[in-house]
Amino acid sequence: MLTSGDVVDLDLGAPTGREAGFVHPAVVITAQRVLRRDPAVVHVVPLTSTLRPFESEVRLDPDEGNGLAVTSAAQCQHLRSASVARVRAVRGNVGPLELARLRDTVAMLLDIPT
Repeated sequence: MLTSGDVVDLDLGAPTGREAGFVHPAVVITAQRVLRRDPAVVHVVPLTSTLRPFESEVRLDPDEGNGLAVTSAAQCQHLRSASVARVRAVRGNVGPLELARLRDTVAMLLDIPT
């Protein structure tokens, strides 16, 4: 079972335009109460090793828990739904503080009050 904040290797398929694509790391941000029900689809934020000064991206540094090999940017502007069948592996977990930062950034992008 996936957990909120998991860093997964996800097969996003062929990209169109500036979408993230192919097998890519991503962070699962779906609520844990939803994940407990074993959903067929989860919400993810793709990661990139290209760091830019975008307000819509959250910098994640590698640590023992998250399984990242390099500093990465969580591309909250690329929030997407993905089938759990697209998950190839779980690398680690970003933890509650970084997960909250990601969710706050997604909320800002969607104009949802926090």
